[in-house]
Amino acid sequence: MSTRRPRPKIVRLTEAAAERVKGIIAAGDKPYLRVGVVNGGCAGMEYVLDYAAAPEKFDELVEDQGVQILVAADAVMFLLGSEIDYETTRLASKFVFRNPNQTDACGCGESVTIAPAKEEAGP
Repeated sequence: MSTRRPRPKIVRLTEAAAERVKGIIAAGDKPYLRVGVVNGGCAGMEYVLDYAAAPEKFDELVEDQGVQILVAADAVMFLLGSEIDYETTRLASKFVFRNPNQTDACGCGESVTIAPAKEEAGP
């Protein structure tokens, strides 16, 4: 019998992102935050975050840094290997995506171009 290699984690959260997710969930009325991507913006795609009452049929549940987030099924291949951070500057506070699949971004940073992750060759 062959053993299955472990599935890679879709996204990782920094400590700052995890703390912010905890705060958002504690202040809201839904137990999950769902991460996804949508078509839009001048570069083609935008990252989206939304509250969720429960996982949808094909959502992926990611547990990291003591929190759980959902990744929308249609976003998995675009987010694979990403790190989600939370940054605060003098003018703004926001989630920041460090995505190895991102190939371009618009000048204002609100939209991105993302290629689906490539399948890694097996052993």
